[in-house]
Amino acid sequence: MFIDKVTVYTKGGDGGNGMVAYRREKYVPDGGPAGGDGGRGASVIFEVNEGLRTLMDFRYNRHFKAPRGEHGMSKNMHGRNASDLVVKVPPGTIVRDEATGTLLADLTAHGERAVVAKGGRGGRGNVRFATPANPAPDHAENGEPGQERMIVLELKVLADVGLVGFPSVGKSTLLSIVSAAKPKIADYHFTTLTPNLGVVNTQDGRSFVMADLPGLIEGAHAGVGLGHQFLRHIERTRVIVHVVDIAGTEGRDPVDDYRKINDELAQYHMRLTERPQIVVANKMDMPNAAEQLQRFKEEVGKNVVVHPISAITKEGVRELLLIIADALDEAPEFPLYEEETETEERVVYKHEKPIEPFIITRGDDGVFEVHGAELERIFKMTDFARDESIRRFARKMRAMGVDAALRERGAQDGDLVRVLKFEFEFVE
Repeated sequence: MFIDKVTVYTKGGDGGNGMVAYRREKYVPDGGPAGGDGGRGASVIFEVNEGLRTLMDFRYNRHFKAPRGEHGMSKNMHGRNASDLVVKVPPGTIVRDEATGTLLADLTAHGERAVVAKGGRGGRGNVRFATPANPAPDHAENGEPGQERMIVLELKVLADVGLVGFPSVGKSTLLSIVSAAKPKIADYHFTTLTPNLGVVNTQDGRSFVMADLPGLIEGAHAGVGLGHQFLRHIERTRVIVHVVDIAGTEGRDPVDDYRKINDELAQYHMRLTERPQIVVANKMDMPNAAEQLQRFKEEVGKNVVVHPISAITKEGVRELLLIIADALDEAPEFPLYEEETETEERVVYKHEKPIEPFIITRGDDGVFEVHGAELERIFKMTDFARDESIRRFARKMRAMGVDAALRERGAQDGDLVRVLKFEFEFVE
């Protein structure tokens, strides 16, 4: 089964907790704090494996949770960092954040990597909090939570040449005779349900990858037929080979077919019109093909060069492959996304909407609820089993302005305040 778009859950590993410990050694009075830091949590990394061709592996396994770091130990021993979770993806995979739609990575080369969910740092042990005023602190940090996000993986096949055209115009037949690919060929529409790739070798020793893409029909860019599912695979091709049934064996007009397919490509992605397009008039072995070819050339104009072939008899196929190879030699790379070029002399300043450190709402039960990514991160890194850690968390909340904001919202002494699933009493 060919799968080219999936949504997966990723979670970076939490950092290990820091430890509260003291040096207890004979003949060493006042040993002081000796709690080590926690280890770093593992990150979720996507890595390209050129042996993969689809996203089939993600059909049943859609949760990727990296391990957490080891907790800190006594005698100032640092916890072990967790090994990163490496997930293999096929070349041509595009990675996006589902919530924001942000492009995270475009993975094309074998071995290329991208961190999609970063692991949290380890919590600091009590030795890190020693000061002249408090030489023996009785608190440590919990590990930082790992990054958590839903990821959309979209596969766009890596091919130099893309075959486009209406169903049953002979694309699969052409691919089967010029390469070792064995696409399904039958006398009905939408025989090809998945993109087929084949390596083509020309008689002068050049080679390229050709993709036979499922047939497009009118309205494909808006979701009609099967073509809309595979239009994305055309985006990476450098040369488009537009195959037309010049004999009109399906009862369609080849000129009308030609214009409709080009209109679909333009409406799907305007940059597709910038690619070199080679127009191929297939089925020249049919009785009325010569007359139709002459009419086709007159109506599409002199600027469009048409190459007549017959995929069945292989007439003109050898010459066509040389023309395609020549076009590839001259065709530039077409990046899927515009890359911003920044130099040392030029600095680009972007306006980013400031993120509020916390938001206060009122629950249905009347409890004040405090939300915010930074506040929740500090909350999760606090060890509430120790009084000194609780006092440190209260000081941080006061410094962030949470206490003052609660008073403005009408909080009074004894009111309940909820952070995540935990409730506290507001004390003046």
